[in-house]
Amino acid sequence: MNSPVYQTVIVGGGFTGLFTALHLAHEHYPRSVILIDKDERFCFKPLLYEYFDGEMDTFQVVPRFSQLLKGSGVIFIQDTVQSIDLQQKAVKLTSGNTYNYSNLVLALGSVTGYHHVEGAREHAFPFWTQADAIALDRHLRDCLQRAVQTENAEQRRKLLTVVIVGGGASGVEMAATIADFIPHWYSALGGNSSEIRVVLLNHGQEILSGDINDPLREIAERELQKRAVPIEMITEAEATAIRVNSVEYKHHEQIKTLATHTTIWAAGTSTHPLIKDLPIPQAHRDHHGRPLVSSTMQLLDFPEVFAGGDCAALQGNSLPPTAQVAYQQGANIAQNLKALALGEQPKPTKVNIRGTLLKLGINDAAANLFNIFEVAGEPGHLIRQGTYLTLLPSPIHDFKATTEWVDEEIFHQHLDPDDVGKKVVQAVEVVSAGVVGVLVARRLLKMLGDEETRD
Repeated sequence: MNSPVYQTVIVGGGFTGLFTALHLAHEHYPRSVILIDKDERFCFKPLLYEYFDGEMDTFQVVPRFSQLLKGSGVIFIQDTVQSIDLQQKAVKLTSGNTYNYSNLVLALGSVTGYHHVEGAREHAFPFWTQADAIALDRHLRDCLQRAVQTENAEQRRKLLTVVIVGGGASGVEMAATIADFIPHWYSALGGNSSEIRVVLLNHGQEILSGDINDPLREIAERELQKRAVPIEMITEAEATAIRVNSVEYKHHEQIKTLATHTTIWAAGTSTHPLIKDLPIPQAHRDHHGRPLVSSTMQLLDFPEVFAGGDCAALQGNSLPPTAQVAYQQGANIAQNLKALALGEQPKPTKVNIRGTLLKLGINDAAANLFNIFEVAGEPGHLIRQGTYLTLLPSPIHDFKATTEWVDEEIFHQHLDPDDVGKKVVQAVEVVSAGVVGVLVARRLLKMLGDEETRD
């Protein structure tokens, strides 16, 4: 007879998976923990735009799992999951290795959803991982270099036109980022930045429709026109085909074409294929095909399995697929795993939606805080950066990233001490409970003290 296996396997190293592992380590979980992910690095997706445009460094946004988990006791396996056998309690990897578990955490997230649009998978750029950011960066630099060298006006226009498909939060953030830094790149090459064209193609009548960021729509629409080049928004436009050098879309029953060398796909996500393949009846899935979990984050048919983040749906409670939700779910899953290991009953998960944060260009963002008040512009940018940096995994990583950001963002770029004080106080009032608040307050007090000494 085989001896029972007492180990927890976490599949997927996104927010839910990584923070489950880190919380288990912090809580001195009495069983071994294995975290499996196909990538070497964790990707802090909300800050991937800052990595893409050079505002933040690799170690801040895409740190290695080995660094984040160092000293935690969590075993990290870089491999791709081939199949999950819920009946035999086994996870099989493409390397041929198999890991049995007493408890499993499904944290696979979602995948880019192309929704059967012809050519989208082949010709559009997704923006989901570090590799996606690097590929898009190289492509855009090549387009700009070719554009500055060509005398053919039509060819240059194609090279300098960027189309973003999807007017949700991802599309809006991408469009704003592109419209701010691409003109600077092109100007540095000697090109005329006014030739840059950024087009946001949205299926619905309004951007951010049905999104958690819906309350920020008016701010977003206003800020999108303030970028280095204003963003063209085409609404009620359904993408029908993506070609190598164009985008076809249906607009008011007419098929139209946008000539472009760069199409970025931000039109939603789909359920992960491994999640689709699980032997879970349709009655225990939501309309997206994601498995339903109980209030304790356990699968209805397999209570030894927990699931959270984008790859699961909480029964009777719709939650947005955001970092703050996944982060809190990871903490709750860890607490319930420890409870089960100690023979105690798991407790219902509590998730608090603390507001929303939307990047709207370089040094620009909007924040809807606790649905009470909204902040836009540079103060919104400070709040967004500070809030996310306090969530960066592991205290050492958090401290290093935060201190460098505070020093560069607040104390080097803003030279007027009075102006610095106003901006910092605004940020501290919101994020004072985190590391950024502490560091900024300490630095501000020192600055004010220095001013008094000079007076």
